[in-house]
Amino acid sequence: MITVAFYKQGEIALGVKTAKGILDVQAAAARHPEWSEVPASVAALIAQGDEGKQQLARLADAVYQEDDLFHAEADLTFAPSVPAPSKIICVGLNYKKHADECNMAYPTAPILFSKFANALAGHQEDVPLPAASAKVDYEAELAIVIGKLAKDVTEQDALSYVYGYSTANDVSARDLQFASSQWLLGKTCDKFCPLGPYLVSADEAGNPDQLQIRTWVNGEVRQNSNTSDMIFSCPEIISYISRHMTLQPGDVILTGTPEGVITGLPVEQQVWLKDGDVVTVEIENLGQLTNTFRKA
Repeated sequence: MITVAFYKQGEIALGVKTAKGILDVQAAAARHPEWSEVPASVAALIAQGDEGKQQLARLADAVYQEDDLFHAEADLTFAPSVPAPSKIICVGLNYKKHADECNMAYPTAPILFSKFANALAGHQEDVPLPAASAKVDYEAELAIVIGKLAKDVTEQDALSYVYGYSTANDVSARDLQFASSQWLLGKTCDKFCPLGPYLVSADEAGNPDQLQIRTWVNGEVRQNSNTSDMIFSCPEIISYISRHMTLQPGDVILTGTPEGVITGLPVEQQVWLKDGDVVTVEIENLGQLTNTFRKA
């Protein structure tokens, strides 16, 4: 199942992607009381898992002829595909060729850092360039969305704890990131974690360790790789994190970025993101995420 989160009358609503457009779940359930128990939010859908997906699929079939319940994507104001994760955990330096371009050794264990909720942004949302930074960079990343409580899970079982996946951009202010030994300051500025437009359930996403991943800046391809280049696979990452903290349904894990970021270029070739730049991140089967960067 492919879902979106979008703004409706000041609140975040759940939509289901269909061949006809995006089904407004809240509007459909309000019109048909017999469907009042369907999950009406991203959090409820993740919590209900397969049962929730089945209910929404049946609802979409039942109301398919009611055109006014479906929206064109171009008419929506997208929210982050997972609007309220309890944790946003990121993995640094997790692609071999990215480590190579940065002249850094491959880590022997996942390098973890975090972003906070203020960093979330939706598809087509403007991302402000912080006044305190002159070196803002893009990072295309596969986002794992946890589907059920995960603690001390094995690598063999790890993917069974995943609800689905989304496209993410781990926006980074490099001068702030490397101002100290802690990366946090440069990673969690406002709207520095665009996520979406879609949340794709695991059964439709394909093998997360075999997905094409690309980035364009103003139409120019900057990153073009595959998640198969990751140093630590999705099961390894989930298992490792779960041994150190409990993962909750809806938690988001960003799995690292491939080669092609600005910071990996020779200094004389580094042209950092500027006002008006349009960045599009695409992951195979998960869709394109586009944001415009604006001077704060």
